[in-house]
Amino acid sequence: MLLPPLSVLALAGAALPAAFTGGGTRRWGRGRVEDLRAEAQEAKDAAAAAFYELDTAQRDLRITVETITAADDTRQAARAAADFAAFGERIDQVSQAYITAMDAHDLDAEGLDAGGASRAARELLGARDELARTRQDLERFGESLGPLLERAESQLAQVAPAVERARQALRAATEALDVARGAGLGAEDLAASLAALGPELRRLNEGAGQHGIKPTIRRAEDVRRRAESIAADAARLPQRAAEIDRRLFSLRTRAEAIITRAGKVEPVLSELRRRFSVACWQDLQRVPEQAAQSVRQAEQVLTAAQRARDEQRFADATARLTTVHALLGRTDEAVSAAGERLRRLNEVSFDPRKEIDRTRFVLRDAQRLAMTGRTIPEPRHARPLDAAVERLDRAVATLENGGRNPDYWLFLTELEAVRSAVAAVVDDIRSGR
Repeated sequence: MLLPPLSVLALAGAALPAAFTGGGTRRWGRGRVEDLRAEAQEAKDAAAAAFYELDTAQRDLRITVETITAADDTRQAARAAADFAAFGERIDQVSQAYITAMDAHDLDAEGLDAGGASRAARELLGARDELARTRQDLERFGESLGPLLERAESQLAQVAPAVERARQALRAATEALDVARGAGLGAEDLAASLAALGPELRRLNEGAGQHGIKPTIRRAEDVRRRAESIAADAARLPQRAAEIDRRLFSLRTRAEAIITRAGKVEPVLSELRRRFSVACWQDLQRVPEQAAQSVRQAEQVLTAAQRARDEQRFADATARLTTVHALLGRTDEAVSAAGERLRRLNEVSFDPRKEIDRTRFVLRDAQRLAMTGRTIPEPRHARPLDAAVERLDRAVATLENGGRNPDYWLFLTELEAVRSAVAAVVDDIRSGR
């Protein structure tokens, strides 16, 4: 086999290094760019993952903070909301830096060189690290909210039962109204009260997220109480109607009785005029006339009360019956006053000593009490007791000097005044001890 000439080998040897070196250099430079492009892509993916994790953590924590602020109006809750808002600003800043880094580098560009790929990887890794640090700080902040969240969730757990109780009370009120109407009772005022709860029920249905946990619980309890009151009133309507009917009958009967008794006042007044001085009976002169006028007024109010009952305006009927009761009570007292006056005047005219002895006993008892444990009574007790003794003596003297027809009524009222003054002193002594 013939060997190639040395000149050919020399040329070939000279050419090989050049060819190997030139071609090898181009392939090695492109590979380095691709490696850096791959590193930048990994940094981009890592930054995107960190961005997503931070966004998820922020959204989760926002729910926590909203739960706290909805249920808690303390300073701690307000501070938590403010701190979360500050975190939001920080998250916006790091997110914007991440987006800026993403937009600044096109990793798919044909002309991306090693320097551009290296800068992209460096900036994206920096964005990733800042996103991760912010997420970690956010998570630590979230952990610090544990006690506040637990308290808020405890209150939140009360919302559903409270709302359900309100709904049940509304259903019960509706059913009670239906029963009352079935019994022939209109219950229009109760129906209006129940209709007024409609907007409140709508707010309850909108939920605590819109209106707050505490306001929702308070609203639910208020609706429940009002609905229960409506249901109770509706259930009492038949009994209430029967009670009004009973009072109407009773007051009519009482008015008739007062008219009958008022007719007996005139003979009593005649005896008073015949046997006693003018001062003993002159204030009773118009009792028969006033009694008749009061009874007529009472009958008019009773008619209005009956009309209100027939129209099922039970509150109006009850108010009018109360007016009649007070009116007849005053009339009854006035009619009874004439007979009572005659009885007392008869007693004192027959034996005034009984009233005198009664009053002196009260005075002596008070004087002994004022001296108990003392050698000298206190002036604030002694003075009114001495004045009472003098007043009693004057009343007795006036009665004895009244001649054949003394003012017995003045005598009785004076002795009553003496006993009242003494009773006031006794109360003062006992309260001081």
